[in-house]
Amino acid sequence: MNNEKRDSMSGTSWVLVVDDEDGVRRIVSRLLQKMGLLVEEAASGLEAAAALTKRDYAAIVSDISMPGMDGLALLREVRQHDHDVPVILVTGKPTFESAVQAIEYGAFHYFVKPFDNDEFRSVVSRAVQFGRIARAKRQAMEVLGKGPQPPGDLAGLASSFERALDHLWMAFQPIIRAKGDHEVYGFEALMRSDEPALPHPGAILEAAERLQRLPELGRLVRQRSAEPCAEQASNVALFVNLHPEDLLDPELDNDKAPLTAMADRVILEITERASLENLDDVHAKLDLLKESGIRIALDDFGTGYSSLQYINNLPLDVIKLDRAFVSQLFVSGKTERMM
Repeated sequence: MNNEKRDSMSGTSWVLVVDDEDGVRRIVSRLLQKMGLLVEEAASGLEAAAALTKRDYAAIVSDISMPGMDGLALLREVRQHDHDVPVILVTGKPTFESAVQAIEYGAFHYFVKPFDNDEFRSVVSRAVQFGRIARAKRQAMEVLGKGPQPPGDLAGLASSFERALDHLWMAFQPIIRAKGDHEVYGFEALMRSDEPALPHPGAILEAAERLQRLPELGRLVRQRSAEPCAEQASNVALFVNLHPEDLLDPELDNDKAPLTAMADRVILEITERASLENLDDVHAKLDLLKESGIRIALDDFGTGYSSLQYINNLPLDVIKLDRAFVSQLFVSGKTERMM
């Protein structure tokens, strides 16, 4: 183990100070050193990003306005490596936009130059303590087998979401005909990812919603769903789940969309748990999809918003009953009569 990592693990608190102005950087460093902290300096965001790979820091103090990688971009880069280290942002040119972004991305504090030295020392002390507690809590959760927890700030969430996309894959669940020779009718494409901080589809979708990246996720899911199915028999259907906002994506049904070439085999599933009330021109969009040969299914029927209304109003080809009904089909006489 190198000396730098040994310092971090022995309890010594290192703080990374990032500022492209030498004088400001030295002043901040001296303040921190008088607090008994060890300081490493970086003259740019890129230099600081490189330093992140060398040691763990108790806190990071960074200017916002820097050439190249600014402080907000550095904060996002930090979250690629460390979800817990507190980042204190400093600026001589405060704006409402930068303050909002600092909060959204999870900055520990937003200072305006010139700042009060006593207040600065107090904030740094709290940041170092907060970082220790956050790191200890995350380690305890992992020891208890609960795995990494989704980060609460947007910068950390964006990092986890990027990794989820990089490691996203599709599981294909066979759908068997209940009658006859029980042959495979089709496969349902189910989104999966190996990113531990977003361990299930619901967590990935929630992250995409918070980050406003649902279209990007939907396109990747449809691409990954279509790729392996090109080799399957032409009579085997492919079920693909849609988020309601996917219906607003202009790339859903264009000529180059991955599902367009196999439209006659595709069944797009709209979950009955989702509401379509706030989406414009839903019926027109579904009609266009059906004209291309794609079929429409209602998933999780009986569990959500307006089951009978959906059946009456949407151009459905398939209705998939929720597990709550199917699991009781041969147990409850009432359920069997209902079916």
